[in-house]
Amino acid sequence: MIDKAHVYIVKCNDDTLYTGWTTHIEARIKAHNAGTGAKYTRGRLPVTLVYWETLTTRSEALSREAAIKKMSKAKKLELIKNHESKK
Repeated sequence: MIDKAHVYIVKCNDDTLYTGWTTHIEARIKAHNAGTGAKYTRGRLPVTLVYWETLTTRSEALSREAAIKKMSKAKKLELIKNHESKK
């Protein structure tokens, strides 16, 4: 059992967005920027963490990741904007 799971969005160098999930967000972002993360981000480095949510289970994280991936880019940018205003 994992303690917590994070769903995150990174902004790639080409202004595209990538959504994923992890149990160790800092390590995952480092992996993306080292070129050992997702295949999608490898050619779009560096990436910047622009959004994250903490959930209690892997199942919740996977469901939320799927929901975010189905959103339009405009909806994702709105989600990011709302997240930034809460910081």
